[in-house]
Amino acid sequence: MAELTPSEHGKRAVFGLVILALPTLMMAMDLSILYVAVPALSVDLGANSTEQLWALDIYGFVVAALLITMGNLGDRIGRRRLLLIGAGAFAVVSAVAAYSPSIEVLIAARGVLGIAGATLMPSTLALLNSLFTDKRHHAMAIGAYMSCFMGGIALGPVVGGVLLEHFWWGSTLLLPVPVMVLLVVAAPFLLPEARGGEIRGRIDLLSVVLSLVAILPFVYGVKEIAKNGLTVIAVLALVVGVLAGVIFVRRQSRLAEPLLDVSLFRNRVFASAATLMLLMGIMSGYAFLVALYLQSVAGYSPLSTGLWLIAPTFAGMVGSMLAPAFTRRIPPGKVIVAGMIISVLGLVAVTQVGPESGVALLMSGFVVASLGSGPAGALGAGLIMTSAPPEKAGSAAAVSETSGDFGVSLGIALTGSIAAAIYRSAFSDPVPGVDAATARESVAGAMSVAQGTPGPAGEELARKAAEAFTDGLNVAAAFGGVVALVLAVVAGISLRHVPAHGDGKDGADDGGTASPTDTDASTDDRGTVRDLVDEQGIDGAEDTEHSRTSR
Repeated sequence: MAELTPSEHGKRAVFGLVILALPTLMMAMDLSILYVAVPALSVDLGANSTEQLWALDIYGFVVAALLITMGNLGDRIGRRRLLLIGAGAFAVVSAVAAYSPSIEVLIAARGVLGIAGATLMPSTLALLNSLFTDKRHHAMAIGAYMSCFMGGIALGPVVGGVLLEHFWWGSTLLLPVPVMVLLVVAAPFLLPEARGGEIRGRIDLLSVVLSLVAILPFVYGVKEIAKNGLTVIAVLALVVGVLAGVIFVRRQSRLAEPLLDVSLFRNRVFASAATLMLLMGIMSGYAFLVALYLQSVAGYSPLSTGLWLIAPTFAGMVGSMLAPAFTRRIPPGKVIVAGMIISVLGLVAVTQVGPESGVALLMSGFVVASLGSGPAGALGAGLIMTSAPPEKAGSAAAVSETSGDFGVSLGIALTGSIAAAIYRSAFSDPVPGVDAATARESVAGAMSVAQGTPGPAGEELARKAAEAFTDGLNVAAAFGGVVALVLAVVAGISLRHVPAHGDGKDGADDGGTASPTDTDASTDDRGTVRDLVDEQGIDGAEDTEHSRTSR
């Protein structure tokens, strides 16, 4: 095929960004769309609070465990090819999950869905590197990517609420099917193929196994402790996870072609940004409890709950889009610190929410916390991608997504387990005249029992369940606030040497690569789609290798 002109290259980059937004939106929606379906799962499939958590976060944990593997695989076989394989698998498994006959089947299907999701995420970020070679436009593309991700999280509960108003809970999982089919059809025409250079040998399967063993037993141990206390099984699971993680890292440093290039972490900016992404994910783990509060305590429908959740996610999008602009004058570390202080203020407000205080205080605090967390996500992802060499784009993208996804899933597991433990402790004394076993398993189950129990007994159960759940939400928000403070300290110290974009400072950082701050900063005021088409075509003409590989 004839070589693209600069203008055609720019147009292809913009349309490629649009097509890459599809898997980003779907993966983000899959993280949040079940938030509003949890009460229905509890009733229809008989899921207890622990099973609900597994259904929510097993997807994220498997994605996190395999992202590094899939990033490495994409570097070998081609990132577009891996994207297409993952999209097809995602569509098929989503349909299977939608018709799960039991909570166990749903959890297993969500786990397999995580495998498919792991093929999509690093390919998406790495392909953005191939499409946008200009520093300013790459920063814009990363900002758009993060906005699509956060927009997908916002749309998940809304779309899920609409579907639950008319269909069964499984309909929420069918949405990705037509979108992924569209991606499979359009991607070959809009996305270039890209690889990570000459990589010989096979993927080390032992490293793949170790990455899974490092994460899943550790998470199981955390949840087991929350459910049954410090048992032998829980401690063994934690030990197995930690040991597997240590062995994994040591093995990567010795392999000629490692699954994870640990040398990337010698770059101070890269290592710091990965840590920030992990902490930000953990901090946001309380979010699904807000959806449960709105439905089970405040009594809102799934659709109303989804609509309430638009505002905080939109606030997060605003924070992520504005952050690069601030870095033109202010160093990114300071921007992140300021955002985290804002988040702490919002989370403090959430700790003051009571079962009868209404949703105004809860949602106001949630909006403020989301606004403050936006900069850490956008700037952290940009710093990771631009501080790594181009040939390591797949591995860098995998680290970025692993940090964020593992953080979110770990945050859900930790905060959900903390809240569940506090909730269950409130039912240590039986409530006369009600099914205490069902009520103790989840707040949704308790409210269902309360509605079927007439008289004072039902009212007392509903009051007790609402108070117990709210206490758990308060503690979870306090935990998130502590993590936000830690994140602020880490950003303030580890990124203090990274200058603002407008400082005009270049050079090598500790890792021996070019300073990422220019790449991570915002585009100038000309950052419209039209300018992006024109200027990316011109700038991209200087380096057309990526655009030629697929032709």
